[in-house]
This record gives sequence, C-alpha cells and structure tokens, in this order.
Amino acid sequence: MVRKREVGTLWIGGPLSWMEQVCLKSFVDQGQKITLFSYEDIPNVPAGVVRRDGREIIDTDDFIKYEHKNSFALFADLFRLHMIKACPGMIWVDTDVYCHRPMEYESDYVMGFELPGEHRVNNAVLGLPADSEILAQMIAFTEDRFSIAPFLAKNRQAEYRKAARSGEPVHISQQPWGVWGPSMLTHYVHELGLQDKVQPLDAFYPVTFRERTDFLKNNAVAQARITDKTTALHIWASNKRELGKRHSGIPRKGTFLAQRLAHHGINPALAPLTGRGAAVFDGALMAEVNMAEVKTFADVSGGAQGLALSLHHKYDCEIQLLNVDEQAKFTKEDQPWIRGYVKFLIDNGVDPEKIRVMHRPRDMKPVDVLCNLNGFGHSRGMKYFERFLTYCLHADTHVFTDVRQGSGGYQLLKQFGVVETLSDRVEGDVRVNRVLFTPAPPEDDGSDDTWNEIARQLAGDKGWFRPGPKGHSFLYVPRASDTLIVTFDNLDITMNKREDRRPWGYSFIEKQGFSMLGVLAGGWTWYREDWVSEQFDSLASSGFFKGYKRVVFYGASMGGYAACAFSPAAPGCDVLVMSPQSTVDKTVVPWETRYKVVWDRDFTGKYGDAAVVSSAARKVNIIYDPYEPLDAQHVDRFTGENVQKLRAPLMGHRLGSSLGQMGVLSPIVLGALNGTLEPADYYALLRKRRELPRYQRELFNKALAKGHTKLAKTLGKWILESNPNRAVRLAMDGLKDR
Repeated sequence: MVRKREVGTLWIGGPLSWMEQVCLKSFVDQGQKITLFSYEDIPNVPAGVVRRDGREIIDTDDFIKYEHKNSFALFADLFRLHMIKACPGMIWVDTDVYCHRPMEYESDYVMGFELPGEHRVNNAVLGLPADSEILAQMIAFTEDRFSIAPFLAKNRQAEYRKAARSGEPVHISQQPWGVWGPSMLTHYVHELGLQDKVQPLDAFYPVTFRERTDFLKNNAVAQARITDKTTALHIWASNKRELGKRHSGIPRKGTFLAQRLAHHGINPALAPLTGRGAAVFDGALMAEVNMAEVKTFADVSGGAQGLALSLHHKYDCEIQLLNVDEQAKFTKEDQPWIRGYVKFLIDNGVDPEKIRVMHRPRDMKPVDVLCNLNGFGHSRGMKYFERFLTYCLHADTHVFTDVRQGSGGYQLLKQFGVVETLSDRVEGDVRVNRVLFTPAPPEDDGSDDTWNEIARQLAGDKGWFRPGPKGHSFLYVPRASDTLIVTFDNLDITMNKREDRRPWGYSFIEKQGFSMLGVLAGGWTWYREDWVSEQFDSLASSGFFKGYKRVVFYGASMGGYAACAFSPAAPGCDVLVMSPQSTVDKTVVPWETRYKVVWDRDFTGKYGDAAVVSSAARKVNIIYDPYEPLDAQHVDRFTGENVQKLRAPLMGHRLGSSLGQMGVLSPIVLGALNGTLEPADYYALLRKRRELPRYQRELFNKALAKGHTKLAKTLGKWILESNPNRAVRLAMDGLKDR
C-alpha cells in the first residue's frame, strides 16, 4: 500500500515570489498535503497550502542568517531538524522544490545525493525518523553556535581554533554556507553509515546546481534530465539572480519554469522576484508603491521592465516610455532599449494599446510612478533629470531612481521633495543608492488655480471652506435637498487627475441636488491628523449633521476607511464604501503589508478602528472583491449587525473603476445615496461584469489557479470568440500541451 506523505517548509521574508508560489502549488495540485510554517502573515499563499505558526516548532525571534550571503537559509537549516523531530513522518522541502510526482516513500529516510559520485547529500528534501541517531546528533551539534565542525577544511578549523583561543570565537553566521546544511548532513550520513538510505541523484537533483540554468532554457532541456525516479525536483532559487539580471524576473516563454507557471495558473508579474542575496531587482520596488491606484507609469531609462509589468497587471495602468537621449532630449528614432522593452511587455500579456512611446516634449504629463533606474544620475548626467521632475510630477508621484556617489543627485532631488534610500550597491569603487523620491506638498501661492481658491468659489456665499495643515481641508456646498453626502478624497487626485478639479462625485452629487461635504487629505495620510478629528468633533457638537434628514458617508480604499471611521460624528448615518481598510494599525492588522507610508500613524481613538466605531451608523454597505485577500480580511473584521457586504468577485481592489467601465457605478452609488440599494438590485447590475475583458481574464486565471484546466480551456475559447483578450490568448497557448 502506498504511504501518503505530508511535507513541510518555512518562509521568512514577506510576500512569496512566483517561484515559491509555483513550488507550493505543485504539491497541492499533486494531492500531496503541504504545510507552510511562518512567523508572520504571508498575503499571497496559494489556496490549499496548510498554514502553521513557526513558533510551534521553534519559539524565537532570532532568525540567524548566513551573513556573507544575507540569507535566512541558516535558520531554515536549524528549523527543518526541529520540524522533523516535532512532526514524525513529515518530509522537509525547501520552497524552491517543485513536486514533479507525489513523494510516496515508505521509509522515513528521505534524502538524496546532489552530485555525481554519490557522496554529497543535499538537505533541500529531507526526511528522517524522529528518533534517529543522525537527527539527534545534528540537533546536538547545532546547539553550540560557536562550534568548529570536523568536516570543515583543515586550515579553516585551525583558523577558528586560533580565534577561539584569542577570545573571539567565530559565530555560526560567519561560517561557510551549508555548515548546518548539506555539509553537516553529508558528514553524519557517512559517519553513521547511512549511504544506503540516500536516494540516487535523479530523485531530487537530476538538474544539478552547475546545470541549474537548464530550467531557464527550452523546456526539453530540463525534461531530458528528469527520470521515472524523480519526485520532488529542486529548481534552485539561485536561478533568481540570472532571472533578475537578464530577464526582468520573468522566465522566457517556452522554458521549463514558464510552462510550470502556465500549468499551475500563476501570473509571475503579480508576485515578482525582489532580489537574491545582495542583489536587488526592480520587482522589489512594488512593495514601495504605497498608492491606492496607479493609472500611469513612465520609464525614462529602460531599467524597470519588471516593475512596469507588475504595476500593469496589478493596477491595469498605462505604460509610458519616454524616448530621450543621454541629454534628455526627445528623438524621432527609438532609443536602443525601446524595442526590447515593448516586446517584453507584449510577450507577457500587456495590451499594446496600453503602451505609449513618447517622442515629443509636449507629451510629458504628471504620472503616478516615474522610473529612472541605471539612467540619469547613474550612467548619465543627473542635471538632465530635472526636466522630468518639472513636468512629470504631481503631489503624490513616486520616483524611483539610482543615484551615483558624486552625481549631485541628492542635492537636486531635495530641491523638489523628500528622498529615502531604499538599497545600495558598489560598482567598482563607487557607491550607488537606489532611492524613492516623493514631492513636497505644494504651497498655496494665492493664484486662481490653487485648491484654496477653487474650493472657495465652489463653496459660494452659503457654504464654507476650511483649509487645514498638510493639505487637509473641508469643503461644504449646501443645496436645497435634505440629504447630505460626505465624501473623502485625496487632494492630489482632485487637482492632478481630474480635468474639472473637483472632489470625487461633485458633479454627480450636484445633479441629484444633494448637499455635499468634501473631506480632502493632503496625500496618503488616511486622514490621521488631529485637525481632521477636531473638525468632525466641532461639526457634531454644533448640530451640523442633525440639520439634515439623511446623511451618507462615502469613500473608497483610504476614503472607505475614513467614511467608516468618522461615521460616529453623525450617528444613524448611512455608509457606502468600496474596498475599505478597517485600520492600518500594524498591532491590529499585522497581515496588512500595503501602505507602508502610513504605518507610523496613530489609529487609536474614537475615530480609529473603522470596523469597531462604524457600529454607530444605521447601515454600512461594503462593496469588495472577496478574492483580494487583504481586502477580504479587512471586511471580515466588520461584524456589526448594521453591515451589508456586497461581493464583487474578481473585480480587484480598484473595483470602482471597473464598475464605471461597465456603466453600473452610477446606479449603484445612487441607490446607496437614496437608501434604496438592495442586494438583489446590486447583483442584477453586477451581471454586466461578464462583458468586461478584465473580469473575463481574472475568471480565466482563477479557473487555472484552481486546477480546472478543462474549464479554463472552455472559458478561454468563449472569451476569445467575444474579444481579442491578449493575456487569455497567451495563456491558452500554454495550455495546448494539457
């Protein structure tokens, strides 16, 4: 009888990349139970993976590294031994081990030779009897973090003994890679005569470390090395370095890794590679984009293909490539990097209509994200970058740029705003910093086109405008209706992304004849300024809200949080929010990995936790995508009887834009504002999503991710008959062999 085995692994270091995702999902899809241990929440674990707290195995916050490699592999080497001890029969697998076939080994000894000659044993796949002598001896060896291993080179042992005698013993974190890993395992296997317990090379390592780039070549190259004995296949995380340096973190079409991603329905752009060791890739910058939406991305140097692709797949943004020479002058002929950049984007599912190559200065407009990696300030003169800071910035633009020591980059950038160093590297003898630049808040210069002047004109004689600190403000526009709509918006979006320079919904609310109170934040602050709370206290105590028969608070994302959080100022009001956060207090929602920009804000007080304080409202309507894991976790925290949750499956975090494209946003919002929105009416309107290309693509990807290949093929065929959905067509090409 075949013995079903459970496997376990560990992840430390934030969200998973696509490499870990595809490996974890391969076990799920093969029907092999896999447990992922971790010490913090991970937002993008594939469905079907069992989650457990790492403290069940080792209760610690001391995650030791191989310092020379900047790698948590040292802690993983320790953790796997204790996991095997605590979980008898469980097989350890590294997170870069792919399940080619289920592991159905009868023996508790599960390990393999990693090189020809059958001497060195790797621990990427490791199973041992929980009461075995080898496990006991290895655990005992790891208890001394200054031990001198007998399997180290003789000269190395002598060096460490000398250091110990001088009172400066060498800590394990400073010792060679693998000293608690393959080197130790190999030593004890031979010391205890367990060679006959070790699987042959082709069981787990048919593609050896030296041949690891075969996984980046045509699929047939790697497949030729795989045999009938291969089960758990080590695909070598070291390939991340090559992928990041030469392929923008995305495996080329037709390679082994690309085909495995397609097979398991994983989009690599949504889980980019962030780096390897000391090397940092542009995909790592995704974690620094602290914005609720990104509509436009621009690249001036051609160094951020991976980031461009990830932002597009996450936000459906337009990608602008600024075709300029080394002196920042626009040229008619495309720069050498343009063609390959465009091809990379199209090959990876970006609609060509979403890509714009800019050839004229007058095409430059403010963008949400601007990239200048390995460009001006690095290999070109930094002074030429100033024109992009002049024309491409709005109040919340994120600029990612490399600044070479001595280039004058910091001095230039600080004239325009705030600079934060994200990482650094040394090229030759010169240090290069990768930085995030954000503009300083604009000052009111008294001209007619400033927000203060626009707001005063909108308020008129009967309304009022209250400017506050750091760009926050309140605008009240009274009308004859006995209904007041309170909206929450971002001043930057109002002034730089709307042609009419009006707060969200201004014209729509005006047409209905409703009065309006617009609350604007001076950037991505989540309105966590004492002044904002004081204004709501003042309005509440003065009876302002009681002057209306009906009050509705509205907002989306950050504004959705605020609409719920400040609703206690008008007890009995109605609330309509889309994709809200319940709070961004990391002590309450430690799993919230977005919005780093506001992690240091205070989310306590009577307007603090939106999920709690919104109980003061009569009704809270929440529209959200249940398949957006972080959004769904926030919505789960709203448990009041006054909460009505309206699902918008596969519409994403920016579902308001999608509802607008479908033509149903207005009737949904109007129904909520009028107090007539019922679930049946909402879901009837939502049926139009079936015609939306983005929804069709997400539905197709969900079928793939769940392993429903036949359904995905049928759905893909139907989609392509109705519209030329490029992303679906590319994925369908990858399904031809299934």
